[in-house]
Amino acid sequence: MVTSGHYLASKIGVDVVARGGNATDAGVAAAFVLTLVKPQECGIGGECPILVYQPGRSGRPNPFVISGQGRAPRSMTIQRVRELGLDDVPGKGPIAAAVSATVGALITALQQAGTLGLEETLGPVVELARDGYAMYQSLHDSLVRHVERIREWPSSAEVFLPDGVPEVGQIVRFPVWANAMQHLLDAEARHRSSGRVEALQAASDEFYKGRIAQEIERFVAPSRSNPKNSPAGDNLPAFLEPADFAAHRSTVETPVSYRYKGLDVFKTPPWGQGPVFLQQLALLAGYDVASLLHNTPAYIHLVTEAAKLAFADREAFYGDPDFVDVPIGRLLSDEYNRERRALIDLERASAELRPGPRAPAGIRPSRNGTKESGDTTHVDVIDAEGNLFTATPSGGWLQSSPVVPGLGFPLGTRLQQFNLVEGHPNALAPGKRPRTTLSPTLVMRNGEPHMVFGTEGGDNQDQWTLQFFLNVVEFGMDLQEAIDAPLFNTAHMPDSFHPHDHHPASLLVEGRIPQETRDALAAMGHDMYVLGDWDSGQVTAARITPKTGLLEAGASPR
Repeated sequence: MVTSGHYLASKIGVDVVARGGNATDAGVAAAFVLTLVKPQECGIGGECPILVYQPGRSGRPNPFVISGQGRAPRSMTIQRVRELGLDDVPGKGPIAAAVSATVGALITALQQAGTLGLEETLGPVVELARDGYAMYQSLHDSLVRHVERIREWPSSAEVFLPDGVPEVGQIVRFPVWANAMQHLLDAEARHRSSGRVEALQAASDEFYKGRIAQEIERFVAPSRSNPKNSPAGDNLPAFLEPADFAAHRSTVETPVSYRYKGLDVFKTPPWGQGPVFLQQLALLAGYDVASLLHNTPAYIHLVTEAAKLAFADREAFYGDPDFVDVPIGRLLSDEYNRERRALIDLERASAELRPGPRAPAGIRPSRNGTKESGDTTHVDVIDAEGNLFTATPSGGWLQSSPVVPGLGFPLGTRLQQFNLVEGHPNALAPGKRPRTTLSPTLVMRNGEPHMVFGTEGGDNQDQWTLQFFLNVVEFGMDLQEAIDAPLFNTAHMPDSFHPHDHHPASLLVEGRIPQETRDALAAMGHDMYVLGDWDSGQVTAARITPKTGLLEAGASPR
């Protein structure tokens, strides 16, 4: 069962299983497809955190995480950014580029838990790029929305607007992208006699030490000596150098987990926001959530207030564990969450950011400004043997950074999620991972594989997926019902994306939530914003029932 943000990704994932692949092989193929067909939401130049469960895996973490998040350049420091007259890392252009991590993460997944190589997983995607696919509405709309910026970047206009904005239904082809990825396939083929894992490593080296890294260096190097040569036209240098790419490793890590109602929920370590999902569960564990009834004012209020507390801790404590000590054990403990739970007023909305005791000083101040648009997508796969794969590809957006000539894709801009507050857990430092919003979820039941899910949505990812999870676990909905139900979220916390504004006490609800419910929430002090009926989240999910082997999945109509 494959579910993803585009039908071609799901189809090619299923095709890979039909040719003998497992869930990881299918997930890798689907993720590669997404980087091609959803360039407004993810790209090869971005990032892709992954969670995998592999039956029979022993002696290593299982489930396990593949980081999929690139690190800051080794020459990039807070001081050097401030010397440019900046008080934050911008949201566009190569200055905000971490090392591109998607290719390394997907290849590592194949090495760790797959059975196939790139020829079987990336090969069909290269063919798709050459043959073309039909322009669809949301990609068309994104190109229209950003057409002026794309035209300012000749390398981007050549790829995405060769004859103007393509019409919906028109076949679009990406031969430059295909040729770049063919270098990886060729490297694998040259080393196939050495074994599958070794051949995959040769392909990874081609990206991080070979032709791809060389083309990226040729693109960004002129701006290092003279910022006026910035390919983004922003007079800002890129900090990336070949040594940053050559040093890149996709680490295999132990996930953070929390047990809720007999289910073990696994998330990324706190270089991502994933544990905030678990903190919300730890807070809600002290309430009879189901008794509040679904999407009543009391339920929406409680879930929102729990989110505010958990996200305040995310803002105060989370950062790359290779650089800072994040007290995850304490943040998920019963004792700590009893203390935090006491701050929730069941009758009144809170309006302050309230991180827990011993929070580091220097939380980044909020400011108003224009947020760079960029989004995310997702893929979930389960196979009949109980292999689970869930990944959230993002970054490398066509609208946020110019295309690298000769490669057909832009670099990412994830470094904007750092702050420049010295001593803060998420402060910029050389070789450090920014605290990303990307947050796939994997669930086990009684030690057996059970469910995988995720969504796009930045800071909202672990709000919308939490509601999906509660819909299933607390209210007994099937997967599609749980996905379709009206959603809500708060923007109470500082936004992870530049310019990091926030809206205290805000509550955004889909229009299908009744007026009387909205009025009751406003009376409790929530600053209400009403969105379209189907405007929140693009959750996908898949589930296996161990006793029967039944596979199920759902995808948001949003």
